Amino acid sequence: MANTPQSEKRARQSEARYAVNKARRSRIRTFLRKVEEALASGNQTAAAEALKNAQPEMARGVTKGVLHKNTVARKMSRLSARVKALGAKA
Repeated sequence: MANTPQSEKRARQSEARYAVNKARRSRIRTFLRKVEEALASGNQTAAAEALKNAQPEMARGVTKGVLHKNTVARKMSRLSARVKALGAKA
């Protein structure tokens, strides 16, 4: 439990940050799920469009400190490779 006014304030700030970051992470996961669903359906144009919409959200997660930049780079790379492979397969 916080004992000083400063530690009480930091606890409040921490809770607020946690709520914002949780919402951001959830939003990013939703965009990623849309890409996964489009890939599963086999529709290359829908998958490419979903990926195009997800990329700025993922990049925003990096700038806001929610995700590590290498994690996002890896996810973007793997998803774009899967979308490209879907187009080559069709």
